[in-house]
Amino acid sequence: MSKFKTLIRHTTLLTQTARRPSAALLSSNGQRNLHTQEEQEEARYVVKREVEEVRIPVPYGEIAGKWWGPKDVQPVVVLHGWQDNAGTFDRLIPLLPHHISFLAIDFPGHGLSSRIPDGMTYHSLDSVYLMKLIMQEYHWKKISFLSHSMGSIVSMIFSSIFPDKVDFLVGIDALKPHIADPAKLAPRLEQKIPQMLIADMRNRERTEPPSYTFEELVNRLHHGTNKSVTKEAAPYLLNRNIKKSTMHPDKYYFTRDSRLKYSVGVGWSQEVNLELAKRMTMPYMFIKALHSPYYEDKKYFEEYVNVVREVNPQFQLEFVDSTHHVHLTEPQKVAPLITAFLCKHWHKQADLGHK
Repeated sequence: MSKFKTLIRHTTLLTQTARRPSAALLSSNGQRNLHTQEEQEEARYVVKREVEEVRIPVPYGEIAGKWWGPKDVQPVVVLHGWQDNAGTFDRLIPLLPHHISFLAIDFPGHGLSSRIPDGMTYHSLDSVYLMKLIMQEYHWKKISFLSHSMGSIVSMIFSSIFPDKVDFLVGIDALKPHIADPAKLAPRLEQKIPQMLIADMRNRERTEPPSYTFEELVNRLHHGTNKSVTKEAAPYLLNRNIKKSTMHPDKYYFTRDSRLKYSVGVGWSQEVNLELAKRMTMPYMFIKALHSPYYEDKKYFEEYVNVVREVNPQFQLEFVDSTHHVHLTEPQKVAPLITAFLCKHWHKQADLGHK
């Protein structure tokens, strides 16, 4: 790996450890490093999983990521959901096969990754382009995905555009671009565009956002996800998403780009989705949480599934008894499914980006 790919190298080991009281520490850059009682309890059952912070250069800065596992093996690229970050997989990846590598990234504007330039807006297709940049940086000929929510949609779009470049895809709880009511599009944009301009102006002022106690942040994240992220699981996301306030002692503020709140999806029709579905011919598993909404009329979900099943005998649809963030809050419910899929479809490839 070149020095440009890894600007920050930090290796930690999740090792077998005794249960101990909950504690929280602040690092030198003002982030909160969390070691909850639940993490310690989990660590008792996870034996030595190496993880390294990496940085990947892009034209507007860098993409932050967490490389789990061997460095000489091309990793499965792991993509998080809207306003989440790579920490959302901190409880799932340690339960997956340790001989397989995983690269969990923070999308632009999320986690520790750079924001897009001032005056710009976030769009799903930009993330598809980002996947090509990452492949180019590491000299990969093909790519494989493990993804959740927005990340699942991004990996689905990429896979349908470049089916010959994808080894396999595992998606969790967002199958495809959602179909919205056409009559609501213009009023929605009428609200979002001015709000985005305000958020962009605030970014340019470089003023500190509102700050909260850590307990308030946990509650805001918990309720902001309709309780899909439990209070116990919230610290895994907050660890890459907050900094200590310079104005208010013992308070923290969210570091993700507020422009993300006003981004919009691809906006194309179900007919486009169904044409893309015909190109989903790689090994493909989708996991749907039973207690999570479809975010659209269920018929669109079923239409897409039927088309994929017609063209892809390797397509696998699984349902689990959980909520939208099942991989974070109840990883034991999806880890066996994903492990079985990986054991069947994953093949070791040397990582050409590591010299």
